[in-house]
Amino acid sequence: MGDPKKPKKKYISPRHPWQKERIKTELELIGKYGLRNKKELWRHRTTIGKFRSQARSLLGMTGETREMIEKELLRKLTQLGLLGEGATLDDVLDLSVESILKRRLQTVVFQQGFAKSIYHARQLITHGHITVSGRKQSSPSFLVLEGQTDEIDYTPFSPYRDETHKERPDYAPSSRVETEGE
Repeated sequence: MGDPKKPKKKYISPRHPWQKERIKTELELIGKYGLRNKKELWRHRTTIGKFRSQARSLLGMTGETREMIEKELLRKLTQLGLLGEGATLDDVLDLSVESILKRRLQTVVFQQGFAKSIYHARQLITHGHITVSGRKQSSPSFLVLEGQTDEIDYTPFSPYRDETHKERPDYAPSSRVETEGE
């Protein structure tokens, strides 16, 4: 079981620490998706790697077990929103780390306009202002399922629920002043 004070690593770090191209692409992804550090990126890269290795092992199998495990893997990835309907194992092998980064709660909150920037989205989530399906989420790396994207909202007691809150992205002070003066 292991010592509870020493949790198991959930990522695999790169084999060679100083590769200029890899470092450059990692920094671009960190900036684009607002990740806190490279460990978050490596964790998602490891997750994609596990899906891809499972698909490679399934390609070598035959029989009913392969069909059952393949169907389960494709269902899971479709539910996560990483693959579309009617996907095959070849589509699993084509997955990249960006496909999972696009499904993170932080990215979805920013894309739906709840936050001014990707970093603002991270702050809203960690401070408890965002709910998914009515449940408060405080982890920016929470993977949003395909059907849950429409169920993202501010928490009921969040000050951001007020449309006149100055930190909301759709807040425009000049238009508010004009409507009050009329």
